[in-house]
Amino acid sequence: MYLLRAQDHGASRNVFSRFQRGFDRGFERVRQAYHLLLTRLVFARRSFVPLFLLGCLSAFIVVPWLGQDFFPSTDGGNFILHVRGKTGLRVEETARLCDLVEQSIRQTIPASELGNILDNIGLPYSGMNTLHLTSGIIGASDADVTVTLKQHHLPTANYVRDLRARLPREFPSAAFYFLPADITTQILNFGLPAPIDVQFRGNDVRTSAKLAADLAAQLRQVPGLVDLRVQQPMDYPTYQVDIDRTKAQQGGYAARDVGQSMLNSLSGSFQITPMFFLNWKNGVNYQMAAQTPQYRMQSMQDLQNIPIDIPGYTNPEILADVASIHRGDEMAIISEYNMRRIVDIYGAVQGRGLGGVSSDVERIVNAFKKNLPRGTSIVILGQVDTMRSSYVSLLGGLVFSIVLVYMLIVVNFQSWLDPFIIITALPAALAGIVLFLFYTHTTLSVPALMGAIMCMGVATANSILVVSFAKIRYAEHQDAVLAAIEAGLTRFRPVCMTALAMIIGMIPMALGLGDGGEQNAPLGRAVIGGLMFATVATLVFVPSVFALLHGREPEGKQPLAARSEIEPLHA
Repeated sequence: MYLLRAQDHGASRNVFSRFQRGFDRGFERVRQAYHLLLTRLVFARRSFVPLFLLGCLSAFIVVPWLGQDFFPSTDGGNFILHVRGKTGLRVEETARLCDLVEQSIRQTIPASELGNILDNIGLPYSGMNTLHLTSGIIGASDADVTVTLKQHHLPTANYVRDLRARLPREFPSAAFYFLPADITTQILNFGLPAPIDVQFRGNDVRTSAKLAADLAAQLRQVPGLVDLRVQQPMDYPTYQVDIDRTKAQQGGYAARDVGQSMLNSLSGSFQITPMFFLNWKNGVNYQMAAQTPQYRMQSMQDLQNIPIDIPGYTNPEILADVASIHRGDEMAIISEYNMRRIVDIYGAVQGRGLGGVSSDVERIVNAFKKNLPRGTSIVILGQVDTMRSSYVSLLGGLVFSIVLVYMLIVVNFQSWLDPFIIITALPAALAGIVLFLFYTHTTLSVPALMGAIMCMGVATANSILVVSFAKIRYAEHQDAVLAAIEAGLTRFRPVCMTALAMIIGMIPMALGLGDGGEQNAPLGRAVIGGLMFATVATLVFVPSVFALLHGREPEGKQPLAARSEIEPLHA
C-alpha cells in the first residue's frame, strides 16, 4: 500500500502503480475471455461434462509407463563400487586390481569433478565388523571403492552408467556392481547389498547353485536389471588331502597326528599348544604362534614335504608318504536361513522403475519354479514387498482422504449433492498428477503418492469457494445456470491466487536442486500437476456440473448476466 499510494492514480508516475494498472487491465481481459468460455461450456454442459470426464479417465492410460519405485534415487555426489576378483585371490593382488580400477575411474570422471577415492580391501579381521557388513564381502578378493565427487558435478548416474559398461570390458576376469550410497536406500534394502534378491533355499547347496546360475542367465534378459550376480561362488580353490590310513598305521601315525602336523606347519600351533612369551621389563605375556614362513610354501612339492612329527619319533616321515593331495573347490561363503543352505541372486535397476523390473523377475521366477527339485524353493526378497505394501496403504489413504473430505463437507453443507459437486474436480487432479509425472519422466513413488494426498485438500478448497458462492446466488434467483456463471466469474481471482501460491511454492521442491533434492521432487511435481488440472476443473467443470445437477432451464431462456457480458465481448 505504501508503494502504490499516490494523490492522483491516473497521473501518477509511480512504476508500481503503472504496473498494477497494466496488470489489472490484462487480468480483466483474461477474466472476460474466461467468462465467455465458461458461458459457452455451461450451456453445452450436457456434452461437455461427459467429454471432460472421459478426457480425465483417458489420462490413466499412461500409468503402466510411469514406472514404480519405492523412493526415488538421489544424487548425493558419491557412489560405492564393489570389486570382486577371482575367488581366492590374494589380498595384494586385489590391491593391484583396485589400483587399475582407480585409473579407469580417473579416466572416466574429469579431475575437476573427482574429489576422493577410498578403497576398503579384503575381509575385516574382527568378527564384530563382519556382522555389520552390507556390501557382500566374502574374502580377500573383494573390495569396496568409494568415490566422492566435488560440487557442481554432472549427474552421478551418468558416470555410474559409463563405468558399468567400461569396467567389465577392461577387466573381464573381475565382477563389478554398485552398492547403494545413500542412507535411505541402505535402510530400505534391510541390510542387503541390492534391492532385488532371488533366494534359493534347499538341502543340496550344489544343486541350488547350479539352478541359480541357470536362472541368472534368464534374468540377464530383463530390461533395466543390472549388476546381476550369484552371491555365493562355488569355485573357492582348495587342496584336498586324503590320508591313506593303512600306510599311516604301518608307520605308527594316526589321522590325528597327520592333521596336527599340517596345522602346526601351515597356521600355527596356538590353538593346540598355546605358547606365551613373558616380557620381564613390562610384565606382559604375549601370545606366540609358530608357522612355516609363507615364502617356504610355494608349490605342491612344499606341501608334500611337510614333516609328520609326534613325540618319541626321531625320524619323522613326510606328508607324501601317508597321504595324497589334489586340487578341489568349495563354497567361498556359507549362508543359511532357518538352518537351510541358501544361494542368493542379487540385482539392481537402471533406467527403469523397480516395479516394472520386479514384475518381469517374478514372471521368470514363477515359470522357473516348475523345474525345481523336491525340497528346493525360491523366494523373492528386497524392496519389492515393502514397496507394494506401502503402495496399498498410501492408495488406501488417498481414497480415505477423498471420502473423509466428502463426509466433512456433507456435515458442513447439510447436503449430499453439493459436496458431490465439489469433489468432481478431484478426477482432474488425479489425471493431472499422472500426466505431469509422465511428461517429467518421474516414476511413481511414496513421495509422489504423498503429494497426491496433499493435492486433494487444496483442490477441494478451491471447489468449495465456487460451489458455496453458486449456492448462495442460486438461493436468491433460482437460476442454476446464472448462479454457476456468476460463481465462476466472481471466484476466478481467488481460485487463481490460491492455486498459483501453492504451485509457485512447490517449484523449488519440484526442481530437485542440490544434493539429495531428488528425494522430495516427486512430491512437488505431483502437487503442481494435480493443482494445474484441478484449477481448470474448478473454474470450468465444477460450474457446469452445478448447473447440470441443480436444474434445467427452459429452452430459449438465457440468463441476464450471460447476455449482459457476452454482447459487449462480441461487439
